[in-house]
Amino acid sequence: MTNRLASSTSPYLLQHADNPVDWHPWSPEAFAEARERGVPVLLSVGYAACHWCHVMAHESFEDEDTARYMNEHFVNVKVDREERPDVDAVYMAVTQALSGQGGWPMTCFLTPDGEPFYAGTYYPPVPVRGMPSFRQVLEAIEHAWREQGDQVRQAAASIVEQLAVKPLPSSTVDEDVLAGAVVSLLGHYDRANGGFGGAPKFPPSMVLEFLLRHHERTGSVQAFSMARVTCDAMASGGLYDQLGGGFARYSVDAAWVVPHFEKMLYDNALLLRVYTHLSRRDDNPRYREVVRDTAGFLLRCLLTEEGGFAASLDADTGGVEGATYVWTPAQLDEVLGADGPAAAARYGVTEEGTFEHGTSTLRLLGESNPAWQRRLLAAREARPQPARDDKVVTSWNGLAVAALAEAGAVFGVPSWIAAAERAATLLLDVHLVGGRLLRTSRNGVAGTAAGVLEDYGCLAEGLLALHQVTADTRWLLTACDLLDTALTRFAGAEPGTYYDTADDAEALVQRPSDPSDNATPSGASALASALVTASALGAPNAAAYRAAAEAAVDRAGLLAAREPRFAGNWLSVAEALALGPVQVAVAGASPELVSAAWRGVHGGGVVVAGEPDSTPLLADRPLVDGAPAAYVCRGFVCDRPVTSVAELTEALAVHR
Repeated sequence: MTNRLASSTSPYLLQHADNPVDWHPWSPEAFAEARERGVPVLLSVGYAACHWCHVMAHESFEDEDTARYMNEHFVNVKVDREERPDVDAVYMAVTQALSGQGGWPMTCFLTPDGEPFYAGTYYPPVPVRGMPSFRQVLEAIEHAWREQGDQVRQAAASIVEQLAVKPLPSSTVDEDVLAGAVVSLLGHYDRANGGFGGAPKFPPSMVLEFLLRHHERTGSVQAFSMARVTCDAMASGGLYDQLGGGFARYSVDAAWVVPHFEKMLYDNALLLRVYTHLSRRDDNPRYREVVRDTAGFLLRCLLTEEGGFAASLDADTGGVEGATYVWTPAQLDEVLGADGPAAAARYGVTEEGTFEHGTSTLRLLGESNPAWQRRLLAAREARPQPARDDKVVTSWNGLAVAALAEAGAVFGVPSWIAAAERAATLLLDVHLVGGRLLRTSRNGVAGTAAGVLEDYGCLAEGLLALHQVTADTRWLLTACDLLDTALTRFAGAEPGTYYDTADDAEALVQRPSDPSDNATPSGASALASALVTASALGAPNAAAYRAAAEAAVDRAGLLAAREPRFAGNWLSVAEALALGPVQVAVAGASPELVSAAWRGVHGGGVVVAGEPDSTPLLADRPLVDGAPAAYVCRGFVCDRPVTSVAELTEALAVHR
């Protein structure tokens, strides 16, 4: 017997389609039923790769008695947070305020008008260390609703009022703020292990991008050291897949040894870009390996038949976390024979184990060995594999398009650029309907959720990267259309403020507007980044785009100054603005000049190569004596054109 989730395009919702819980998708019909029955709404939010979501589903949502109680006393609504980030944002703010913590699965109880009155995360099937069981929570909520319904409704209305979004006052992000952010980050920096803070430790991709850009612009040794040491530690630890490439969501410890094994598209897209940029400033072959293998992971494991990129791989295999990825010394011996003990030492695999049940994650404690890597990967691929959430998310695919296009240009790999073009084409063919974006698709069929601000900003950034590497103006013009829509539909009343949902989107109890950069860029910072890039590329509305980006950055100025760990993308955008910008236009066919341009340009700068007058940045930039030429401009003031790699390298070095 299936419930109402059976027709969903979300793999997460489909995982719950056979539950005995009478789940509804998020819909007006669910709340109408709650009003008709006079019962509260139980909202459960999670995502397909979430380990504890699977645990709670098995313990509670698959249990007949628990489901019977839920069905009798609640209207139950299941939401995929990746498909509906707007719903997730509104109720996660409530959960954090009421419980002091957030996370998934998220469990909220709402009035039939959608107003929250109680919230938490995972609840066990029996009481554990002071935590009530899920059944106890259900019974307490049902009793309060039945006996104290008016007070519950009043409390819910008060919660909504207290959590109303209040825009921060503007504050200029100047040189002092950018330098101060580096000092602040030093205070959180883990000098022993790299990264920031303690356990659990997340890959700080956007902060790393800021540090690299700050170093390129100012020469800051501290900024570069924090970025490089953190990248080294992540790449040699268990967070990174030493056999198949790609990064896990986070490390459960401070030393990057044991990951939470789910692999997310957005992490890998953002980190692919970071290691690409790092390799331009430090020609360490390990960084090239990480770029190559992470791009390979995207194409081998996340590429869908339609050409998009799937959202994630699960942390679990067959209900066991990390089962696909961990090893014992005996298993290494079985695959590598006499090389097994040496491989165990190289990869940090011990008899005691670094993970569970005597197994170890793989780290790289010396030089990589491609032969071992290939043989172990082949053996691992014969094991059961984690499930894949194969929905295509617009914003995350935009991040992947930008990363693959740029890495393909820097390292001269046309197949990566081609993959980026194919993904972008899918997004424009399937996700862009009537000039408006949809959030997701699956198997080439678009979902119903409207695109949010990050979808417009991240996809525009990806299309602008494609314009740079192909000189095809259709990518530029389409990106500008997306930016114009975002500026029209998502802007708030105060200059530089933006909502995460459009002005004609479904009304929630709040219109979300979160400026902080977390696992992905905030919608507003993604938009600001694309606006800066478009303005540097000479878009038709370049001056207006730059002004809008400056206003948005100033609006986030207090966040950037006070909490730089949660403003990495904002700080990167501010660095791009401070850069001037740097523009490199290569007129004529010269792979050598193009390669030198991409390897020498700052992060935040732009490169376009093509025939003279074929794009805005190549307008009035002719060949020199019939030979290809590179034009380097800073702050819209250009140096004389150069025709050799040595001259171009020197011209770009001047701006570091």
